[in-house]
Amino acid sequence: MNSCCASIPSETLHDYRRILELIEDASSIAISGHTSPDGDALGSVLGLGLALCARYPEKDIAFLLADRGCVPRIYRFMEGADRLIPAAEYPLDPDLFISVDCPVVERLADSAAVLARARHVVCFDHHPAREEFAEVSVRFVSAAATAVIIDEFLRACEIPISSGIATCLLCGLVTDTGRFQYQNADPAAFACAARLVDAGAEPSVVALEVYQSQRLEYLKLESLVMGRIRTVANGRVAYSYAYASDLTSLHVTPDECDGLVDVVRAVQGVEVCLFVKETERCREVRGNLRSKCDLDVSGVAAHFGGGGHAAAAGFTYEGSIVETLSDALPMLCELVGEDPTGLRVEL
Repeated sequence: MNSCCASIPSETLHDYRRILELIEDASSIAISGHTSPDGDALGSVLGLGLALCARYPEKDIAFLLADRGCVPRIYRFMEGADRLIPAAEYPLDPDLFISVDCPVVERLADSAAVLARARHVVCFDHHPAREEFAEVSVRFVSAAATAVIIDEFLRACEIPISSGIATCLLCGLVTDTGRFQYQNADPAAFACAARLVDAGAEPSVVALEVYQSQRLEYLKLESLVMGRIRTVANGRVAYSYAYASDLTSLHVTPDECDGLVDVVRAVQGVEVCLFVKETERCREVRGNLRSKCDLDVSGVAAHFGGGGHAAAAGFTYEGSIVETLSDALPMLCELVGEDPTGLRVEL
């Protein structure tokens, strides 16, 4: 442990030492983020995984996708992305399973079976959890991104990072702070970003690949979603939606849709917003919630079995888009202090 440890609580240092011991004792390690991975989940898997591969080349270290979906196109630029494999195809019973950016086992999807076969389990995360599922959990809900925690762990353990690793972690931080526009963009987030850039991370590459390289087909879908935006609660709540048929007709894949909620969030005067889209499964809808103030939307997500943070959360709903909106919008109206009586869902 190096001099950076002076600012780290002793309990956390103890957890880091224990995790390092588990890593050093393991011959096989599997690392996974949550299902439908975002930039933080993937950036944390790759950043941690690549750093461990460089430090321990003799170990069998696998980077897992929690489901059989592909790596979202906008994240394929990250070093090591081509090494990600579906957890269902991973054959080993690993000595160590490391979960990143995932608060509950259910969100690990196919990776949960790998976790069940592992000798030891470790977790790095910044989401609130109902209960811990790992032998050692490092959970900081105040951290802007799991990538921030991974950066601190690697520094504390004196595990060096390359420019490619730094870029993976920066991608996780940039995406989970909405390009440092969300309320979680605190001084620690900016300090972490500065360290990563100093280590060789390329902010311009992250910006180009994630935000400035959208396919024309996606932009047409974004335009469609923008045209469907409606507000309720005297303009304090906004929502929009996309049907599965929209994605099919415009040739857009579900993994490209993560940024659509920010289109809804951009409406002036809106405090909280909801974007919903049909999945490929019959009568299944994914909802994404955002808050632009100090109102906590995670409780609404939790009501539907989802979760997340105060400013960003998500859930899956069994039903139609109309049914999803009819159940969720009254809760959002009440959250902003407006009476939902007489609310009509307009599509």
